[in-house]
Amino acid sequence: MAERRVRKALAGTAVALVLAGLNAPAAIGFAREQYRAYEIAQPAYKARYGSWQVMETPGGDRLNAIHAALLHTGKVLLVAGSGNDRVKFDAGTFTTVLWNPKDNSYKKIRTPADLFCAGHTQLGDGRLLVAGGTARYERLDGDVERAGGRMLVKNENPDRPLKLAKGTRFTAPSGLTYRSMTAATVPAATKHGQGRKTRVTAGETNVFVEAERKGPKFANSRQSQYEIEGLRGEDVYNVYGLAQKITMDKQDFQGIKDAFEFDPVKEEYVRVDPMKKARWYPTLVTLADGRVLSVSGLDEAGEVLYGDNEIYDPRTKKWSKGPTRYFPTYPALFLTKGNKLFYSGANAGYGPADQGRTPGLWDLERNTFEPVKGMSDPDQLETAGSLLLPPAQDQKVMVLGGGGVGESKRSTERTTIVDLKSGRPAYQDGPKLSEPTRYLNSVILPDDSVFTTGGSRDYRGRGNSDILKAQFYEPGANAFRPAADPLVGRNYHTESLLLPDGRVAVFGSDPLFSDKAGSRPGSFEQRIEVYEPPYLHRKDVGQRPVIGAGPERPAPGSAAVYEVRGAERIAKVRLLRPSSVTHVTDVEQRSIQVDFTAKGGKVTAKIPADRSLVPPGWYMLTMTDAKGLPSEAKWVHLP
Repeated sequence: MAERRVRKALAGTAVALVLAGLNAPAAIGFAREQYRAYEIAQPAYKARYGSWQVMETPGGDRLNAIHAALLHTGKVLLVAGSGNDRVKFDAGTFTTVLWNPKDNSYKKIRTPADLFCAGHTQLGDGRLLVAGGTARYERLDGDVERAGGRMLVKNENPDRPLKLAKGTRFTAPSGLTYRSMTAATVPAATKHGQGRKTRVTAGETNVFVEAERKGPKFANSRQSQYEIEGLRGEDVYNVYGLAQKITMDKQDFQGIKDAFEFDPVKEEYVRVDPMKKARWYPTLVTLADGRVLSVSGLDEAGEVLYGDNEIYDPRTKKWSKGPTRYFPTYPALFLTKGNKLFYSGANAGYGPADQGRTPGLWDLERNTFEPVKGMSDPDQLETAGSLLLPPAQDQKVMVLGGGGVGESKRSTERTTIVDLKSGRPAYQDGPKLSEPTRYLNSVILPDDSVFTTGGSRDYRGRGNSDILKAQFYEPGANAFRPAADPLVGRNYHTESLLLPDGRVAVFGSDPLFSDKAGSRPGSFEQRIEVYEPPYLHRKDVGQRPVIGAGPERPAPGSAAVYEVRGAERIAKVRLLRPSSVTHVTDVEQRSIQVDFTAKGGKVTAKIPADRSLVPPGWYMLTMTDAKGLPSEAKWVHLP
């Protein structure tokens, strides 16, 4: 019996050894994961590299975060609109959520239009201007069922504009009939001169029309004039449609003209006058005088706007024509000293590969453009990240990564920096990224370091190419140093921003596929991940400077006095403009150096007066000690 038991034990051991051999890679992988989890949880590791936390979000509050903006209430506005989901678009289901990072609470906000792929920027009074969005989803070659195209509607009546409802019918001389996909207002004609020399210029607008019936035989390849059904009296002769052709070709996303201000106090959207042009993928940038320039985008027919820019005045809530200049969609435009805009070259893509992609300084008053040379991999600026490096007074702009135009597989590890204060500004290569990266997010921290995270090697994370890495860029040393690796992959439709307490929040990601083979559609990443930098894990974190009483509305150029716990230790004072970011494009964030003196528990901060350096709005005032430990931010208003 004993001998039999021994043989059984030996056999069991042999089986166990065979199984262990077969499962060795899995076992080793599991052990590595366990050790990694242990390592990143250690205080010494966190104090050196920081840490990540995936936030618990109730199922009903999750959304496809396409846009993110920090408000002066400390809450973050997350906008999905239809969230790149055609089913939600067709159902009219548009979503906005207000997230409070202090207690990780959520509030749904009524969303009055599809703000998916709109533009947005911080206004001087603390509201957020949101303009543009989606009128129609794209239909690719082979998926177009009904012929469609742009209809130019003209009104020769100088006495009144004319409103056309969605679904208005346009009939060609051949009898082919099409319906408008959106409502439209055709402006009245304008008169020039007097008496016999009076000339009338027809008012006009564009509307996208679609054939009433399916199939290619309802396309019209001829330039035609169209009668408009439902008109009465003289309007029958004064108002008509013109179209070059109506085809079965691919139909791109189409923009809307709608514009809103989001009120952070009432926590609601307030409709303002619409833009003159419909826009999808526009960039909005606040100017030194508080007005806003809206640039680029796809119009109501899905065609890129060739330089039709416009300006919003927050006082009148109306739009006017801006300087004409063409850029591809979501161009990264930074306000620089002298009220010029610098185009870093980074963009989100739509538009010809050989037009409007050269970096340069745009003088808005003269409407001149001075190209800036020296860019490495100039054909890989789509989906690149860029930012105005801290402090803003240095006037240095950095570009990080990027890829080829469209669905290109090419991407670059290039970083490059331009000094705009130089007599002849030119890009100079900086340190390389750890690998070629698209969709890299960058956030300026209170200590002047730049935290960069995520991205992917390929278009929209194709081929499981998400990069689970993060690092700090140190402007003074012109070098990277490692940070803790994120837990969640991020690629297209990703945003990140600095929170008032010094943490960094990351949202979104919209992979094309969910597997390496590209056989399964991807799903939108709805988890919020928050990074705590090393300064929040230091042993002396309890000694963070604390900004106490002081003016909430310091005048530009004034000396503002604040009570500060730890005033004698302060080494840096900064004004940080809150982010408003989408598609890795954040032209709002900037860190302004504030000269100061400290004495007797108080810090006297000299607020810069140059509004092209400090555009109107709310700012996070932060103070950092000589060891790099920053205060929590105090909100100040520079209207």
